[in-house]
Amino acid sequence: MHTHRFLITGKKKLEGEVKVGGSKNAALPIIAASLLVSEPVTLTNVPDIEDISTMEHILHYIGVRTEHEGDKMVIHAKAIADREIEHELVSKLRASILFLGPLLARNGEVKLAFPGGCVIGKRPVDAHLMSLSALGAQINEDHEVLHLECGQLKGADIVMTEASVTATENVIMASVLAKGTTTVRFAAAEPHVQDLCKFLNVMGAKIEGIGTHTLVIKGVKKLHGGQYRIAPDYLEAGTLVLAAAITKGTVDVLDIEPHHLDIFWQKLREVGVHFELGKDMVRVLPSSELKAVRLQTAIFPSFPTDLQAPFATLLTQAKGKSFIFETLFDGRLQYLYELEKMGVKPNILNPYQAEIEGPVSLKGASVSSCDIRAGAAMLIAALAAEGETEISNIYYIDRGYERLDEKLNSIGAQIKRVK
Repeated sequence: MHTHRFLITGKKKLEGEVKVGGSKNAALPIIAASLLVSEPVTLTNVPDIEDISTMEHILHYIGVRTEHEGDKMVIHAKAIADREIEHELVSKLRASILFLGPLLARNGEVKLAFPGGCVIGKRPVDAHLMSLSALGAQINEDHEVLHLECGQLKGADIVMTEASVTATENVIMASVLAKGTTTVRFAAAEPHVQDLCKFLNVMGAKIEGIGTHTLVIKGVKKLHGGQYRIAPDYLEAGTLVLAAAITKGTVDVLDIEPHHLDIFWQKLREVGVHFELGKDMVRVLPSSELKAVRLQTAIFPSFPTDLQAPFATLLTQAKGKSFIFETLFDGRLQYLYELEKMGVKPNILNPYQAEIEGPVSLKGASVSSCDIRAGAAMLIAALAAEGETEISNIYYIDRGYERLDEKLNSIGAQIKRVK
């Protein structure tokens, strides 16, 4: 883990244009899903981030060859070794649980240590195991390792215990090669889940209901190779928009899919941020006075949990008392203790709810990034703060955002990366 830090000189107005990279949360399941295909798979618009390197490392460990140049990655999963994926490999990355579905479908058995990753609350694996056992997987009891075996997987009618993104992705990947039809109800519908489904359909799968909470998957005998472009990262787009808004700059954020952020645009309007939406871009304009709002996260198409911390940072500049209700993760409000060091006086009601009274004159301070999105929130706060802010633990920011410091510097920020 690297020990870099960011030093940010605040109060610089952002101006110009900046391009959004490929979606981390779409690239991870799509890379895992490539294991279902024995022919070469070419992915483009793959973000150059820490989490992708970790996924690639796991692929190499199970005997899969990759070629990676720029934003293009070719995956050759002709043969896959039947090896247990050890704790050391999965401890850095919660998304490694995405290997469960494809390895089970491809090899008839999977052994995977319990994944690690962020610190935003415990995510149980029950939703994964229940849905995979409905398809015919046998779950072997082991407290250290997820060990699943199966003969031919068979289509089933599955009601997810929760609209978990990764559990939905695992059941999709396991059922595309299952015998018969699988119906998944209360499926997650996030843009990255949609992108996984579109990728699989390009490779020969038959998935209907993409973008809804009910998916119908007709099993096919095999998938074929092909090429696919990863969707733009709507969470990076939202983060860049918030950075422009808090510095009152005029910024064009390019290569976005506006419909991935419908509720986000709605909230921005409510707060009083001026912007103009185009077909695949948004122009953020300077706003005068911002108003306090109620911000509540929920599953797509509602407000995304991953933009809650960055958005709440903008709310420190809004007049009045904003109410934040994080419904998905119990550790997600930790960043408020860091914002406190910069002059915010949050009223943390419980692990899920807090109030922020604004507008606050943010002051530079030494703060830490406690997860990927909290790190982005710290950066946004630092851009609006008086003086210099030092952010440590930026490993998290690098895990989720491709060269975010360079992108912000290209439109007028003053961020130095130091060892």
